[in-house]
Amino acid sequence: MLKKYLFLTKPGILFGNFVTTLGGFFLAAQGSVDFLLLLITLIGTTLVVASGCVINNVIDQDIDQKMQRTQNRALVIKAISVPVALAFAFALGLFGFSILWFAVNAYAFLFAVIGFVVYVCFYSLWTKRTTIHQTVVGSISGASPPVIGYTAVVAQFDVGALILFIGYALWQMPHSWGIAIYRFDDYKNAGIPILPVARTILRTKIESLIYVVLFTIAMNLIFVFGYANWIYFVILNALCIYWLYIAVIGFKAQNDQLWAKRFFLFSVILITVLSISFSFTSITPTTNFVLF
Repeated sequence: MLKKYLFLTKPGILFGNFVTTLGGFFLAAQGSVDFLLLLITLIGTTLVVASGCVINNVIDQDIDQKMQRTQNRALVIKAISVPVALAFAFALGLFGFSILWFAVNAYAFLFAVIGFVVYVCFYSLWTKRTTIHQTVVGSISGASPPVIGYTAVVAQFDVGALILFIGYALWQMPHSWGIAIYRFDDYKNAGIPILPVARTILRTKIESLIYVVLFTIAMNLIFVFGYANWIYFVILNALCIYWLYIAVIGFKAQNDQLWAKRFFLFSVILITVLSISFSFTSITPTTNFVLF
């Protein structure tokens, strides 16, 4: 039964957000890591994300039963009841938000709230079922954890935090579309109007290529504004050039699903390596512009 509750929180998503929170924290820490604060921030953020994922499972029951990869989820097969799942989500959220508010700071708490509300209300309840722009909306929640990690250290929203937010949001687009092409039949059967289903796979490949370029430009600003060193610059651009290469060869792919799986998996590798690299590539900027 414990395993069912664990999978209700979507461990894959938890891991992804754990890594990006870590990246934001490392970038802000500039090599001087407060490990207790790091642990507290990671726990608080993970609990909030887990709460949102459980609620998403409750909302998506009708969709999940139509998709092969989700039709055996605990709520779909009635292994866990909706009231119990909601109580579980409430407990996770209560502990997570409390940790960020009382043990971290108001900035980390604020961006946790933004990410949670966008994911649950604007993405899960609304845009996921109604518009191709769902991915743009979802990218806001996906870009919140690195900002939580960053602001946990500096207790302010500055240019570094803004670049992180924009960069990680841009990454969400091709990453999500890669999944959608790979699992095209699932999304089509569930009637989810994500870009490759609502439009075409070709258009999705074109827009994915554009967003890979935009992501590359945005994340280079971390180097340009003096938040990271030359090692980061080399790592970032080596990874992005290869991701761009995969995007380009997608136009000649014989099997779109196999190509999309490769494209998606590399996006995970890229963001993981990049986030961890902040632990040894960040430097204190000579000038830092505080936004609020």
